[in-house]
Amino acid sequence: MAQKRDYYEILEISKSASDADIKKAYRKLAKKYHPDVNKDTDAESKFKEVQEAYDVLGNAQKRSQYDQFGHAAFDQNGGAGGFGGFGSMDDIFSQFFGGFGGGSRQSQNQPRRGRDRFMTMKIDFMEAIFGTVKTIKLNVDEECHACHGSGAHSSRDIQTCTTCHGSGHVKTQQRTPFGVFESSATCSTCQGTGKTISKYCEVCHGKGYNSKVVDVEIKIPEGITSGQQLRVNGKGERGDKGGPHGDLYVEINVMPHAYFKRSGNDIHIEIPISVVDATLGTAIDVPTVSGDVSLNIPAGTQPNTKFRMRGKGVKDLRSSRYGDQYVEIKIEIPKKLNKSEKDLYESLRKQDKSESPFQRFKKAFK
Repeated sequence: MAQKRDYYEILEISKSASDADIKKAYRKLAKKYHPDVNKDTDAESKFKEVQEAYDVLGNAQKRSQYDQFGHAAFDQNGGAGGFGGFGSMDDIFSQFFGGFGGGSRQSQNQPRRGRDRFMTMKIDFMEAIFGTVKTIKLNVDEECHACHGSGAHSSRDIQTCTTCHGSGHVKTQQRTPFGVFESSATCSTCQGTGKTISKYCEVCHGKGYNSKVVDVEIKIPEGITSGQQLRVNGKGERGDKGGPHGDLYVEINVMPHAYFKRSGNDIHIEIPISVVDATLGTAIDVPTVSGDVSLNIPAGTQPNTKFRMRGKGVKDLRSSRYGDQYVEIKIEIPKKLNKSEKDLYESLRKQDKSESPFQRFKKAFK
């Protein structure tokens, strides 16, 4: 039998990791290996491995037991530490000391919330700036409309289990070196539900739910950034024993823009202008995320000068404030001149009697 991997190794964390670190690592790996996202052949097994590790390390009591006894604390097939044959520490107390683990057995038969789902969604740069609504196709398990989740043809077809008498578990006796001890196990007849069905629902065939593909609207808020997650309530995996569905977490990946660059709520853009416009000054219509806005370029503007356009950035995700747009000037030097242009530049050089920038540099250099 293959030896189980260390739970800390599976989640790629240290043994000193905080609860927040454990949760963060779980979400990252669950999203990476979830079968809905990852189609690799081993993705599903890795997802289950990650889920199993988090089920233990994400619970303070179970983590303490694991740190002390390792996998043996939960191994029902036997293992190190002398706890073979018991499912958990609660089972040990239940069987040796008369029912301390009873609450644990009951909780196994109670409704359990379904697991969360994770997916990544790509959106355009402008969709992130102004927000949008995306519709996705999603496979979900919905409560059967015919039997309302009971799985039975009618309420008359649901009976109390005759094996466990409705308790969901049966008692057994086990002879040990310490004597005969009474233990409890999930009823195999009703699978712990305490009920049996004589005639199943014709629509769901006893499952209590039906799988279907539905359209789910994802509302992208204005100003969202890459890496942020959106939660869609109730669109995760189906709960167990009538428990609620988990949630769907959608991580947003914003595609880059050809010219706009975003930094927080600010927008940066580079604008090319000619030598003449930089020298004499001009007015230009600068593109912003909300449309063209006039900007005055003063005479003598130097290369890489930045101008700030207040309030022309992105709306803050949590308030009504807007960021700014920063315009960096790039002066383009013509690579080719026609004869009249060349003559004009030569004329300007002859008329300029002042010290050239290079001459000033050389003087300072000496």
